[in-house]
Amino acid sequence: MTSILGISAFYHDSAAALVVDGEIVAAAQEERFSRVKHDADFPHRAVEYCLKEAGLTPADLSLVCFYEKPFRKFERLLETYLAYAPIGLRSFCRAMPVWLTKKLFLRRELSAALGHAYRRQFAFPEHHESHAASAFFPSPFESAAILTVDGVGEWATTTIGVGEGNRIRLLREIRFPHSLGLLYSAFTSYCGFRINSGEYKLMGLAPYGSPRYATAIRDQLIEVRDDGSFRLNLKFFRYCQGLVMTSPAFHRLFGGAPRTPEQPLSERQMDLAASIQEVLEDVLLRMARYAADLTGERNLCLAGGVALNCVANGRLLREGPFADVWVQPAAGDAGGALGAALFAWHHLLGEPRTANPRDSQKGSLLGPGVTEADARRCLDRVQAVYRSVPDDDELCRSVAESIAAGEVVGWVQGRMEFGPRALGSRSILGDARNPGMQSALNLKTKFRESFRPFAPSVLEHRAAEFFDWPAGRSSPYMMFVTGVRDRPAVARVDDCSLPPLERLRGTGAALPAVTHVDGSARLQTVDAARHGRYARLVEHFARLTGTPLLINTSFNVRGEPIVCTAEDAYRCFMATNIDILVLDRFILRKCDQLSLPSQDAERFRQAFPPD
Repeated sequence: MTSILGISAFYHDSAAALVVDGEIVAAAQEERFSRVKHDADFPHRAVEYCLKEAGLTPADLSLVCFYEKPFRKFERLLETYLAYAPIGLRSFCRAMPVWLTKKLFLRRELSAALGHAYRRQFAFPEHHESHAASAFFPSPFESAAILTVDGVGEWATTTIGVGEGNRIRLLREIRFPHSLGLLYSAFTSYCGFRINSGEYKLMGLAPYGSPRYATAIRDQLIEVRDDGSFRLNLKFFRYCQGLVMTSPAFHRLFGGAPRTPEQPLSERQMDLAASIQEVLEDVLLRMARYAADLTGERNLCLAGGVALNCVANGRLLREGPFADVWVQPAAGDAGGALGAALFAWHHLLGEPRTANPRDSQKGSLLGPGVTEADARRCLDRVQAVYRSVPDDDELCRSVAESIAAGEVVGWVQGRMEFGPRALGSRSILGDARNPGMQSALNLKTKFRESFRPFAPSVLEHRAAEFFDWPAGRSSPYMMFVTGVRDRPAVARVDDCSLPPLERLRGTGAALPAVTHVDGSARLQTVDAARHGRYARLVEHFARLTGTPLLINTSFNVRGEPIVCTAEDAYRCFMATNIDILVLDRFILRKCDQLSLPSQDAERFRQAFPPD
């Protein structure tokens, strides 16, 4: 037996993944255990979980892989600091201690973290090799073009490659400081959102605006060639030499100082979001067309943080040159842990690969499970009032009736998802037909910004009835945005007394709670093979209402990592306005529980800094 542990750490979204004889056995982000969003520390708990899942100890491991080359990354940092010195001295001094005590001695750190019980070799693939491996090896394709795009790894920020059988080759790269990911993050920061977290918000804000700054971005900030390669005009940025993303020249070009967090959003931020989103999509489309010409491949695999931009992914699928596109569900750095392990198995050890037509990601349900016994122990310990429903159909019918009656359900079943999306194992569910549900979930349950859209989970065989989505195509990982067939009529209300976000309204949509203001939705298709009891719940809802889909959003509040254990779920349920909690086959109604003191609920929500 060959067991390979992959690790990503020390930047953001630390994670561990375990591959045994080529099969993905387990993968999880450290944040789910530590309860610190985007936790960057060494993933002790995630490693411990992965080994436990396989019944292994560190001494049993055949190989441990770290997802990037620390010395090459340090080289880039040093060269960048020297190029701008003495500007940037403060950020240099801030970064050095952790490099000089930890990151440059990764073998020692990894060995210590594994209790010095692991005594074999360590492997260090390049950052973008790990991304490429995470995208291609689990994909359903025997061969494919590969595109990886993120902020930066060692030097590369973008690569184009090809995967064939058990090998991957990176053919082209764009190097730091020219980075599409950092360009998008600059606008994320400028609009008042947190980098490496708020990019989702910028994407969700874009449909409210007009791309009136797109020409300025193309003329001033980025030079894009026909093949999608690009160069940034660095006078508009400060990430090379400081702790901020944008320069005074950037602020002058776009009309003022950056928005501070929690300031009201203005039309300027909406238009900036629309503009950078349009530019990003155009560059990715050019890259995809070049990648198709360069490789001659019919299919494309995507990874890197920019591949989490589902709107751009949807456009690549619709307008790009490829017959099909597969995106690693944990496309950011967390997925690098999985990619490093798969890279070692196939590429370094030369083990063969047979593509699974439905992919090898196992629905991305690779995290710890909540069993019936776990759930019962938790509920008894907290003296919860609950009902056990042994029959699956009765359970799903009962929950479907509650959702149809307008209740909000916290749903915890089986193994946790790997990646940032809740896919029906750690989800909050609601009725997509309810026009008040989107606002209620955002403001009263998730405690987050009102404009953020929710995604639909739809039975795969009925997706084409409701969305601009080809019959028979699956989207199990919620990685593509597409059009809703019954689009709302969008009207701009000329009433300056209204906040800008309320001046653009979509009316008349059949699925108002999952239809974004531009008539789009971030689609998840659900099937019995991947989603088990969750698929059965959606089927029961369809029989009851005629609508084969639900709202599916992550089970957490703003700033909180998605719940992992039964205890996490119970705490979140009690501190929010979720009406019903379903833990495995146990149903709890909020009205049956002892009320949580309001100060305790507030304390719970305040424990998580806004993201």
